[in-house]
Amino acid sequence: MPIHTLQELAQAVREFGRERDWQLYHNPKNLTAALIVEAAELLEPFQWLTPEQSLDLPPAKREAVRQEMADVLIYLVSLANLLEVDLIEAARDKLAINARKYPVEKARGTCAKYDELDAGEPT
Repeated sequence: MPIHTLQELAQAVREFGRERDWQLYHNPKNLTAALIVEAAELLEPFQWLTPEQSLDLPPAKREAVRQEMADVLIYLVSLANLLEVDLIEAARDKLAINARKYPVEKARGTCAKYDELDAGEPT
């Protein structure tokens, strides 16, 4: 089955787990822990690199990053399946919230947290 949308990916992940009886192990706690482990593995190839080096990974490291990104996405989709969260809707809602918390005129060019934007914190 070709996968072109997040909905198709969610269905494929659901079927993959079902075929293996992984619902025995897939609960929010376990999936969240697995997601964190995979996110840490995603960080590993970048450890000790400069920002410039992190943008110019050799092919083998780039592929390792690609694989870890896929693992993170699959666990996130698995958790969303279990909790019946529409990830596109959740992301759209969160972008709207962030747009209010980080208005362009205050947030452009600064990494300050939203509650520091009016405090005149340095960028």
